[in-house]
Amino acid sequence: MGENQIHCIDCGRAYPESGAPYRCPDCGGLFDFSRPLTFDPAQVDSSRRGVFRFSSTFLPASASDSFSLGEGNTPLIWNEAFGRKVAFKCEYQNPSGSFKDRGTASLIAFLKSRGVTDAVEDSSGNAGASFAAYAARAGIKARVLVPESASGPKRKQIEAYGAELVPIPGPRSRASEAAEKAAQGGAIYASHAYLPFNLPGYATIAYEIHEQLGRAPGAVIVPAGQGGLLLGAWRGFEALNQAGALKEAPMMIGVQAQACSPLVSQKSRVEGQTLAEGVKVANPLRAKAVQEAVVKSGGIWVRTAEKDILPGRDALARRGFYVEPTSALVWTALKETLSFLPDPVVVILTGAGLKFSGT
Repeated sequence: MGENQIHCIDCGRAYPESGAPYRCPDCGGLFDFSRPLTFDPAQVDSSRRGVFRFSSTFLPASASDSFSLGEGNTPLIWNEAFGRKVAFKCEYQNPSGSFKDRGTASLIAFLKSRGVTDAVEDSSGNAGASFAAYAARAGIKARVLVPESASGPKRKQIEAYGAELVPIPGPRSRASEAAEKAAQGGAIYASHAYLPFNLPGYATIAYEIHEQLGRAPGAVIVPAGQGGLLLGAWRGFEALNQAGALKEAPMMIGVQAQACSPLVSQKSRVEGQTLAEGVKVANPLRAKAVQEAVVKSGGIWVRTAEKDILPGRDALARRGFYVEPTSALVWTALKETLSFLPDPVVVILTGAGLKFSGT
């Protein structure tokens, strides 16, 4: 991965060779990779563990991996669901308890390569906890802005890592606005939504799934808020396809909470109340790219009704998977789509149940 592959999607400006701006200094646009991700099986480093086996796909040449916490290499567990065998990818077994650690590892690698010593992030919980953990490991002073409604366990986790926790009154979007204001005042905004450096880290989930199955999955079901994991995974499968490691990429089934589902419908840009706080994002920044990934894969979107979230969590728990409500969105999607999905079906379980303090 090189920053010279990253450009503003609006004006085309290349990502600056110094500093760490979260958006284009010229037009305020969003930075993204201008070329597809690449995957070379010969460069997989078997002497390393987890996502850093694939470090050639995301680690800047000048960065160190000494801040790794053992992220990645999460188990793929087969279980029965609705009359079929389904594989569950247990991302809640990452170090901070969620899939975010894959992206945070590659994001922190970038920040360290730019000499960043302190940074601010905004989050509903998981991204903030992950950022606080890896910032502590890498010696970066972290300030994490969270909505006041963020669950207690996630807030305690962020503080336990030594980060400064700043609760922001109002909806989730207010925390983002506060982080942008801090950036305008000179702070480094290590945004998991604006910055693209986490996407190659998320792509490692595709490489692992391919390894664990020994083939391409037929379909992948994944919750989506900003949609970074879905987009990163899709780009990972595309990279495998281009490398000749698989003949075709899987169908991507994106899942949102019915109360907040802007990726499903442009008319749903409402930050409604939902137990699935991890996907409560009214205006996903990479909405177009995420939606195009689902279309290109031949997949679909599913909305999970609020009344089905906790029953879904309980159904997963009875199979040994203890996840938070955001992860539980996938149960409804699995029920509604399994009849027409090709085998093997992989379901991504994104966050640990211990992060939720509700019912």
